Amino acid sequence: MRTKKYPSDTSREQFEIIKPMLESARKKTKPRTVDLYEVWCAVLYLLRTGCQWRALPSDLPKWRTVHSYFAKWSLPDDQGVSLLEQALKKSGWRGPWETGAKRLKRVLDHRRAECEEH
Repeated sequence: MRTKKYPSDTSREQFEIIKPMLESARKKTKPRTVDLYEVWCAVLYLLRTGCQWRALPSDLPKWRTVHSYFAKWSLPDDQGVSLLEQALKKSGWRGPWETGAKRLKRVLDHRRAECEEH
């Protein structure tokens, strides 16, 4: 359990509301070895700061673990909405909804399209 709190963290009470939703994305093949709340806080930290995966603070779960959960939660469902988006809405998240790399790609693609038009 970490001792440091980050501005992006949510309370355990807020997390309990979305926990069943996030747990549904994982196949139950073996017991979970990481605290899902800590993974969620790491994802929120990443979204808030836009840092690189490997730059996640060391007191959060390992970046590969966080990335693995992020990838599962980011897959779109039949309606094209990801579990991550649903959980962020339900939790009342007010920060960005995409990583820094995704924002950069979107901006660059937009700029490229503008350049091609002219």
